[in-house]
Amino acid sequence: MKITKAVITAAGKDQRTLPLQTIIDRDGRQKSALSIIVEEAESAGVEDIAVVVHPGDAEAYAAVAGAAASRLRFLVQDAPRGYGHALYRARDFANGEPFLHLVSDHLFVSREPKRCAAQLVAAAEVQSCAVSAVQATRESTLTLYGAIGGRPLPGSTNLHQIETVEEKPTPTLAEQKLVVPGLRAGHYLCFFGIHVLTPLVMEILERQVRAAGETGTVQLSPALAELASKERYLALAISGRRYNIGVRYGLFLAQLALILDGQDREEVLEQMVELLAARAAGR
Repeated sequence: MKITKAVITAAGKDQRTLPLQTIIDRDGRQKSALSIIVEEAESAGVEDIAVVVHPGDAEAYAAVAGAAASRLRFLVQDAPRGYGHALYRARDFANGEPFLHLVSDHLFVSREPKRCAAQLVAAAEVQSCAVSAVQATRESTLTLYGAIGGRPLPGSTNLHQIETVEEKPTPTLAEQKLVVPGLRAGHYLCFFGIHVLTPLVMEILERQVRAAGETGTVQLSPALAELASKERYLALAISGRRYNIGVRYGLFLAQLALILDGQDREEVLEQMVELLAARAAGR
């Protein structure tokens, strides 16, 4: 399986302005969050990238995409009918091929030279199946993420066979259905914001869109749950961290993580130490 296409969803009402935010990347340059996400996708070797946007947003997105603007294809979700519906807008773009999918309200920092999206695509191409990136997540933040239940893949330290998918579960539901052997108590495997998905996902979404009619909403997690019941579907515990820039202090924490992973790390750490010392001294 070869992944050559990527889809970024950015049409949600709480997402629309997030990719337009400006941030300093690892190389010390000012970029939009969208540019950083596009670079994440390109690091995985994809050749074509589509961005699903709200009506009228394509021009603003193109303006902040930098050098990548001419390589992006903008697809419009004409009504706010859910995450699954937004992804389904890329059906013709995917054209029956497996594809990389990234959300637009997360930034990613890898713990190894290979970036997070590249880690995922490499695993999917080796395993020749759908693979979603996951991260062990405290139960106190479960309501922010989709989560999976499953079992470790024999012979692997970071792959799991997905058996169950739940969208933003409560801790009680997670304890009943999403316990994964080997995780610390109170932690669950939650989606990272990057997936490699097979053509079957678009087929499932097509049925759900038709069933929802002209106005119903379609979410992605039910489609992924059905995918897990019909074909091999794995979760990869990524060597890295995700940063949700749509939550309180999310953009700040993402900025801090990028700086500490970048070329200006020592300079910023010195300034932070000075700031903390001044605060401790009451200045």
